[in-house]
Amino acid sequence: MTIVIDGSMGEGGGQILRTAIALSSVLLKPVKIINIRAKRKNPGLRPQHITAIRVAAALTDAKTEGVYVGSREIIFIPQRHKGGMFKFNIGTAGSISLVMQAVLPVILFSPRKTCIDIIGGTDVSWSPPIDYMRFVFSELIRKIGVEVVIKLLRRGHYPRGGGRVIFCVDPIDYIKPIKLIDRGAIIQISGLSHAVKLPKHVAIRQAEAAKKIIQEKYPNVEVNIDIEWYEPSKDKHLGPGSGITIWAVCEKSILGGDSIGIKGKPAEKVGIEAALKLIEDLDSGKALDRHLSDMIIPFLALAKGESKIAGARLTMHTYTNILVVRAITGAEIELKHIDFNKPFELTVKGIGYERIIGS
Repeated sequence: MTIVIDGSMGEGGGQILRTAIALSSVLLKPVKIINIRAKRKNPGLRPQHITAIRVAAALTDAKTEGVYVGSREIIFIPQRHKGGMFKFNIGTAGSISLVMQAVLPVILFSPRKTCIDIIGGTDVSWSPPIDYMRFVFSELIRKIGVEVVIKLLRRGHYPRGGGRVIFCVDPIDYIKPIKLIDRGAIIQISGLSHAVKLPKHVAIRQAEAAKKIIQEKYPNVEVNIDIEWYEPSKDKHLGPGSGITIWAVCEKSILGGDSIGIKGKPAEKVGIEAALKLIEDLDSGKALDRHLSDMIIPFLALAKGESKIAGARLTMHTYTNILVVRAITGAEIELKHIDFNKPFELTVKGIGYERIIGS
């Protein structure tokens, strides 16, 4: 039986497609997705969405219909799980991080170790930067038994892209449930500020601005922000760009904040934006920041047992993800209060999905 998912529900963006394809691939359930990205200015599939579908299709020998730029309706019929080494090129500065979101749940349950070598955008607007995936996301999902190794080989900024990332996962038999409500005390704050094909002082100014804001708020917490910059003669990147990701290691969790540089935006503003995002989420006292509150839900729906989490703010992105996950997995997800942009608590009764040996 094919599950029909309406891409216009909730926030009506690409996350609906990514979550649907990911869970369809894990559970080997056919899906039909209609009204894709209906609430975006340029509705329908974009190159990064097509890449996510193609990666998932390669991992499951899926049959597909309607997969082309601008398409507002697709059919995805997965057949079996596969593993190994795969290479893909988004062809634009489309977000590698967002493709990873659609692929990681799938390769967790592959028959063998799987690596994805992908070219695209590593630091682009409206998506978590690759440093967030490397230093925050990958650290936190260890708590559910997931080990993902993310190697950044080259950054890719808008509009040229060309970034290259390889991420690998050893398969697991099942996902562990978690209880993450309060973050606990802040142990230390770290970060990485980068600038490519730009003066080194751009990265330094981003870092100094972020550090100043953080230290004013938390004077007794150690703050270390590293600088990434390349000599012009050794710069392997295709185009200029900058950004900063900072993260707080806490007693029970890890939370992050980030900002991307764009033409005409002062480096100091980039650093301040990242710091304020992190501080805002830390001030909630909850265990998960705004990104992870959204990203972890599909994993918990597949987990073997009941999970309880609390996030710094309920976004429409998160709420929409809940709707999609319920529709495909049948998992029971209880949201105590629907109060957008406020802290929230969530209980997820996972369906106990286990890897199919020999699939």
